[in-house]
Amino acid sequence: MVSHNRLEDERASLFYNAISKHKQSPGPLMPTLQDAQRIFGCVPLEIQKIISKELHESIAKINGVVTFYSQFSLTPKGKNTISVCLGTACYVKGSQGILGAFTDELKIKNGETTKDGLYTLEATRCIGACGLAPVFCMNERVCGRANVQKAKAMLQSNPKLPVEETQEVVL
Repeated sequence: MVSHNRLEDERASLFYNAISKHKQSPGPLMPTLQDAQRIFGCVPLEIQKIISKELHESIAKINGVVTFYSQFSLTPKGKNTISVCLGTACYVKGSQGILGAFTDELKIKNGETTKDGLYTLEATRCIGACGLAPVFCMNERVCGRANVQKAKAMLQSNPKLPVEETQEVVL
């Protein structure tokens, strides 16, 4: 078993190596943030401070990028991310009810992760599948023409599967 400190040392080493590599290229901020997200599962303020120091960028700029782009998170996400589209087409066709069903079933609110770390629930804006509205995604797999029953069925059929083993939801 790997100790917590050893794991942290390995992550720190990977992170500093990534920063060193990206410093050599123009525009190192985005790839550095992407690597930080991949390595740590999020980009909290402590990591942003390191990036700021190493890349000579302001924390305000870094935090602005992290909070603007949905690919970055300030807190760790679950193994499975469920995103419910609240764009106009989806909202009009009932996606708020689907978000509510996930909230009730998982006992978490939008932006939260279940205590067991299996699910993160996110409300998103248009994901570009308006013709399939309402839409939700689990780990970037799209479930179109969705409803509350499909949402509950997806959770019941995949309650504890890690990302690699999730099954595609039939449209």
